[in-house]
Amino acid sequence: MKMSVVIIGAGPAGLLLGRLLSLAGVDNIILELRNRQYVEDRIRAGMLEHPTVQLLEAAGVADRLHRQGQFDEGFELRFEGDRIWLPTANLTGGHKTVLYPQQEVVKDLLDARDKTGEPIVFEAGDVALHEVDSDHPWVTWTDANGAQQRLEADYIAGCDGFHGVARQTIPAKLRKEHQRDYPFGWLGILADVPPSTRELIYAHHDNGFAMHSRRSPTLSRLYLQVTPDCDAQNVSDERIWSELQTRLATRDDWTLAEGRILSKSVTAMRSFVVEPLQYGRLFLAGDAAHIVPPTAAKGLNLAVADISVLSEALIHRYRTGDSALLDGYSAKALDRIWRAQEFSRHMTDLLHHVPGRIFDARLQRSRVLNLISSESAMAAFAEIYVGLPFGGNPERFL
Repeated sequence: MKMSVVIIGAGPAGLLLGRLLSLAGVDNIILELRNRQYVEDRIRAGMLEHPTVQLLEAAGVADRLHRQGQFDEGFELRFEGDRIWLPTANLTGGHKTVLYPQQEVVKDLLDARDKTGEPIVFEAGDVALHEVDSDHPWVTWTDANGAQQRLEADYIAGCDGFHGVARQTIPAKLRKEHQRDYPFGWLGILADVPPSTRELIYAHHDNGFAMHSRRSPTLSRLYLQVTPDCDAQNVSDERIWSELQTRLATRDDWTLAEGRILSKSVTAMRSFVVEPLQYGRLFLAGDAAHIVPPTAAKGLNLAVADISVLSEALIHRYRTGDSALLDGYSAKALDRIWRAQEFSRHMTDLLHHVPGRIFDARLQRSRVLNLISSESAMAAFAEIYVGLPFGGNPERFL
C-alpha cells in the first residue's frame, strides 16, 4: 500500500490539510488514535481570525460557520472599573473575528471528507514512523481489530498534537524545544445562562484576570486567573461567581447574570515551540509544533497558518516537481509562529496580575494606558489580534 501523503492526527490541522490536498488532487490518508465520537466531542473554545475564515471558505467548509458563527467587530477591555471598547474591525479595514467552537470546525471538515469518501482511519494504535529521513518513508499502526498495517508514503505530516509520535520521531539531538511556563492558570466554566454581553470581555483586576465569552445564546463561557496548581473541583460555585462579579465589575449599571455551572476545569498557561518543523520527509504542524497560552486564542489559528504554508508547498511539489517550497516550510512557518508567540505573551502579561510585584504592576498599568490612549497603538494591536496574513497561498491551486 502507498499513499502520497500520510497525515497523522484528525484534529483541525490534519483534517484541513487533507481537505486542501484532496481539492488539489493529491491523494492522502489520515490516521487518528481516537475514535470518531471522541474527535467530534472534544470540546475546545474557538475564536477564528479573519485569514482562518478565508481559508475555510476556500476549502468549501464555511457554510455553517457563516450561519452559526458569532462575528465580532471588537472586544471590551475592563480596567479599573472602566469599559473600553476596542473596535478591531474598524481599525483593520473591516476584518472581523468569529466565535465558532473548534469542534464545530472539526465536524465540518469530517463531513466534507465523508462526502468525498477519502480514507480516514480511526483507532489507529501504536503508530510509528520509519525512515522519514529517506526518500521512501513508511508508517505502521495497529487497526481497531488488532491487525498490523503498513503504508508507504512520499511525505508524512505530523498533526498529532503535543503528545503525539511525530515530534518524537525527530532525533533529540536535532530538536530544539523552547518552553515558557506562566505562574498562573485559567479556571474555565461553562454556565447554563445567557451571555451578559454581545462581545468578548477581557478584564484586568488586582485579584487577577477574568474573561467573559459566549458559547451560544443560552450558554456562557467564563474564565478566572488562578494558581497553576488549583483544583477546579475544590473551588465552590459560589466562590467562582463571587470572583467573577468582583473582577468584571464596572462603574456603571452593568450586571453579570449567574446560572448553573455545567463544567469547570483548569488550563495551564505555557508557550512552546520546536525547531525545526521538518526532518527529512516529515513535517510538523499545529500543536505538534507549538503551544500558545489561550489569552489571544491563537492556537487553532496558528495551526491553520501552518497548514496554509504546508499545503501550498506539497501541492506545488506535485504540480511542478519543485521541492523548494517544501524545503523552506520550517523557516516560513516559524516566522509567523514566533510573531504569534510574542503577541500571546504580550497580551498575557498585559492582563494578568502577579501578586507582590509592585514595580511590575505599575509598568503593567502604564502599558494598558498606552494601549487605550493611542489609536495607532490600538490599530497595531488589532492588526495582530484579528490575524496576520498567512504565509501560504494554497488557494491558487484550488
